[in-house]
Amino acid sequence: MYKVFFNERIVYLTRDFLKSFEENQGLFYKFREKEELKELLLVFLALKKISQLFVCHADVENLFSEFSSCFTCIEAAGGLVRNNHDEVLFIYRYDKWDLPKGKIEGGESAGEAALREVEEECGISGLKLISEMQPTYHTYFEKSMPHLKKTRWFEMIYIGNEQLRPQTEESITEIIWAGKEDINIIQKNTYPAIIDLMKEASIIS
Repeated sequence: MYKVFFNERIVYLTRDFLKSFEENQGLFYKFREKEELKELLLVFLALKKISQLFVCHADVENLFSEFSSCFTCIEAAGGLVRNNHDEVLFIYRYDKWDLPKGKIEGGESAGEAALREVEEECGISGLKLISEMQPTYHTYFEKSMPHLKKTRWFEMIYIGNEQLRPQTEESITEIIWAGKEDINIIQKNTYPAIIDLMKEASIIS
């Protein structure tokens, strides 16, 4: 199954139509062809009160390929960074708490891009990759064109003591090491995809 965020709303690409219909509320569609799917996505965008769309097909990978072809696709990478006090690194950008991330450049691996983006956006170095997490997918419009961004995430560890320096040219206004007492505040003002990552990393339940 694929989970794609449309701001606060979600499109699920799944193979089990009956189970999705029985267990959820929203719009449900059995995929037949791309042009029909494109029209459905426009309807979903217009129906702001519908929070979930389930698109079903036996071959989910083929379905995702057809879905992706409706967008300009971008690949990015980022990091969920812990220090030796078990605090987590968060940035504040566009009035939301977020994790550092950015586009993968030519010739980079996803892991290399994730390390570079954390270093550039937060002003620290000497990070180490621990493991790769589940990717996230979200859509946005740029110059009126629909984009689909896949972000590959990596858990990282940082054991230094450098001062955090926000990359202001990337609209980052604050960076913190968040302890357990800060997580509730962050959880209330972040993106749904970041909530999923926090759950995967057992930061929240």
